[in-house]
Amino acid sequence: MNATMRRIDQVTNILAPLAVGQVMTLASNVVGCGFILAWNLFSLIVEFFFLSRVYRIVPALSVKPPAVEGDLQAYLERMERRGLQMRLKEITNLPLCFQRFCCLLSTCKDGWRAYYRQPVFLAGMGLAFLYTTVLGFDCITTGYAYTQGISGSLLSLLMGVSAITGLMGTVMFTRLRKSVGLINTGIISSCLHLGCLLLCVFSVFAPGSPIDLSLLMPYFSSGSSAVTGGMASKRQKHTYPLTGGSNQPLLPDRSSIHWTNNTVLFDNFPSGTAPDSYISIILLFLGVITARILWCFDLTVTQLLQETICESERGVVNGVQSSMNYLMDLLHFIMVISAPQPQHFGILVIISVIFITTGHSMYFLYAHRAK
Repeated sequence: MNATMRRIDQVTNILAPLAVGQVMTLASNVVGCGFILAWNLFSLIVEFFFLSRVYRIVPALSVKPPAVEGDLQAYLERMERRGLQMRLKEITNLPLCFQRFCCLLSTCKDGWRAYYRQPVFLAGMGLAFLYTTVLGFDCITTGYAYTQGISGSLLSLLMGVSAITGLMGTVMFTRLRKSVGLINTGIISSCLHLGCLLLCVFSVFAPGSPIDLSLLMPYFSSGSSAVTGGMASKRQKHTYPLTGGSNQPLLPDRSSIHWTNNTVLFDNFPSGTAPDSYISIILLFLGVITARILWCFDLTVTQLLQETICESERGVVNGVQSSMNYLMDLLHFIMVISAPQPQHFGILVIISVIFITTGHSMYFLYAHRAK
């Protein structure tokens, strides 16, 4: 069922970029935004209807299940801790807001303890580390692709191809699990994922890459800046400067913006610029697309969380897992804020590969202990 739901998700990821990309290319960016807005409002109504229907069909969802016999001791320990906390609250005369805040901290602490003592803790943390990456079809990668001369229509086609690769990953997951088992499936998918990401690392140093390490060291002496200035000026033609000149405001009004099919170009900024070579961007997207085999690893960890965690703690553990995923995802946005220029993207790629390698290493350690 996990693989089937993921296939539905991947088919949607195939059709959606193709449709929106063509709308933005044939019409305009504003029409594309309106199309996305209307589709989300429609989907919101459909999603609410189905969720409410599931809630009515399954009455057990509205009933708190009692602790099963195997989890009785842990359940009693949690109740004892909560009883002590309640007695402490009755003794202390803290304001109500502080009591609720302490209760919230206690809940978070109990949830993290439940998550930490699970045998699949390392596998879950490994999955969370994979969220700290710019090597995905999100706004970061698409923005970088635009600065490298990739059109919106071509980018939507690449997104569709990427979703097809992810669809193949779900098929591979079911077959590998039947032949080699669930844990070995995660090991194989991890190795394949790391191998695909080597292409992204090669793209950082390939011809056409706009990487410029001097931008990360602004406190060098004026002499060294003069030496590296020539290289930076040559590679600057890939990108659009973010600083305004004497006749150019930093944020121009709408009248000074050319709305094209693919990007937003300002008046005084060169349009139609292209990198010296497309080898770097080709290697980058080749690695990103083939690395969609990650979906197989994602399904493996999801299956492990479902099969190895007792039902009474499954909701708490999955809640902590989702929180860790979002926290690591937030970290990758902080990375981009710290290094926002296209010349910094190569550094972000290397950092992303380090995080992903760390995550897979955690899974390898879990697999070793489990075996």
